[in-house]
Amino acid sequence: MALSVRGLSVHYGHIAAVSGVDLDLADGETLALLGPSGCGKSTLLRAVAGLERPTAGTISWNGADLATVPVHRRGFGLVFQDGQLFPHRDVAGNITFGLRMRGTDRPTQRRRVHELLTLLNLDGYQSRRITELSGGEQQRVALARALAPRPRLLLLDEPLSALDRALRDQLALDLARVLRVAGSTTLIVTHDHDEAFTLADRVALMRAGHVTQTGRPEDVWRTPADEPTARFLGCTTFLPATVTSGVATSALGPIPVPWAPDGPARLALRPTALRATETGPLRGTVLSRIHRRDHVRLVVRLDTGVDKPVDAVAGIADRLNSGDPVHLTPDPNGVALVP
Repeated sequence: MALSVRGLSVHYGHIAAVSGVDLDLADGETLALLGPSGCGKSTLLRAVAGLERPTAGTISWNGADLATVPVHRRGFGLVFQDGQLFPHRDVAGNITFGLRMRGTDRPTQRRRVHELLTLLNLDGYQSRRITELSGGEQQRVALARALAPRPRLLLLDEPLSALDRALRDQLALDLARVLRVAGSTTLIVTHDHDEAFTLADRVALMRAGHVTQTGRPEDVWRTPADEPTARFLGCTTFLPATVTSGVATSALGPIPVPWAPDGPARLALRPTALRATETGPLRGTVLSRIHRRDHVRLVVRLDTGVDKPVDAVAGIADRLNSGDPVHLTPDPNGVALVP
């Protein structure tokens, strides 16, 4: 493993921001630290960077302890939420900062700037002033500056959270492509599970200073470790179920879960697990509706089987209002199982 964290704790006085965390990151892998605000994920990243002193535990790179290695000697690149670009330098001047600190010759600097601007779809921006760039362009420049010296580990702390949703979604796709092309070993902090699952090879979920679950995005999405984790990942309804031969049977009837082992489980439903259809097997009454960006979110009281209202989704063109009858069809893609 390139990065190894063992028993790491960071305390601020009597407050434990990070508690006994174990974490591994392989060469060329992208790992997302995912969790709500205040869970300790940024503190953990800052400790790896050398910006926070651990109270206990070790951080090592390829077996070498980093405890006495200062920030500027670790060979890590950092990108923060606000980019922290130098406003008095143009785009090229920002990107070459780390290269100049290493004494890289100017022809090599120019080649690297051109290479990164092409990679980040910023061709021709070399002489632009930072103040002339949009928020998304500034974050691309911040990423280019971090990548320029070819860091052995790239650390990204909520790099997209200051952007609007549409731009964030597009930049997440672009960032995933850039990380793959660059072959970077990357640790990213985010509270947005869509962002984490877009970017990461593995996800480490954090809560109250602890890592509660680590795994591939699809495994974490399908089998959250516990109910609080499932709720953080968007599940709103929980029902007892039994899985037999890849089918979960509950009060909602049978739902295919071909990836799940046989046995008792708790069915965890995201709002997308129940969809309004013309002739679905479940019937109920709409209690309320909220118009979202690309769908309508419903709260429905089912006629039978479930004594609490459930969440569901409908198409924007569906004319469903409070008090209307509705048919619902389960969608396995919105279903998770809590052990």
